[in-house]
Amino acid sequence: MVALGDIVFLLLAGGQSRRMGGGDKNLLELAGKPLMAHVIDRVVPDDAILVINANGDASRYAQFNLPVVPDVIDGFAGPLAGVLTGLEWAAANHPACTHVITLATDAPFLPTDLASRLVAAVNEGGDMAQAESGGRRHPVFAIWPTSQTTSLRSALVDEGLRKIDHYTARFDCRVVSFDGEPDPFTNVNTPEDFATAQALLAE
Repeated sequence: MVALGDIVFLLLAGGQSRRMGGGDKNLLELAGKPLMAHVIDRVVPDDAILVINANGDASRYAQFNLPVVPDVIDGFAGPLAGVLTGLEWAAANHPACTHVITLATDAPFLPTDLASRLVAAVNEGGDMAQAESGGRRHPVFAIWPTSQTTSLRSALVDEGLRKIDHYTARFDCRVVSFDGEPDPFTNVNTPEDFATAQALLAE
């Protein structure tokens, strides 16, 4: 059985934030703390192993006092490259950990039971699991076994695969449904989204 102590939490911060005008949107101050801090505070247990996947100058995340690892595949290969980065980092640095939970860093309303429910889905027999809300899957909010490291690297490098769903379709990927208002997986992509999130957190 997988337990929360068997997990590395990976913060996916490798995107280019084009709709926000570039830069690191996850460092924008929202209700008194960086957007990324909302993700950590809502989902990640206090004693968890946590790592940031980000490209470029790692020092910009110094305030979090966490390891920062760039994509192991060159050329902004998308979130699947971030997943591979997390799996390989976990295998190299925490070989006793059996799974990685991936989290996008631009969603300030995440369910506080996200990690426990993803773990439950693999304990019920799934190879992996990902979140869903409003009938829409959120494949970057997922749990992945480190045993898939080799297969994922092959899919990315040898096959040129880039879409998460094309990879997870090869396995028993469970879907864990969440609801709430606002949608707990509402993400901040644009200045308008940011203003909406700020107003909701101020209520």
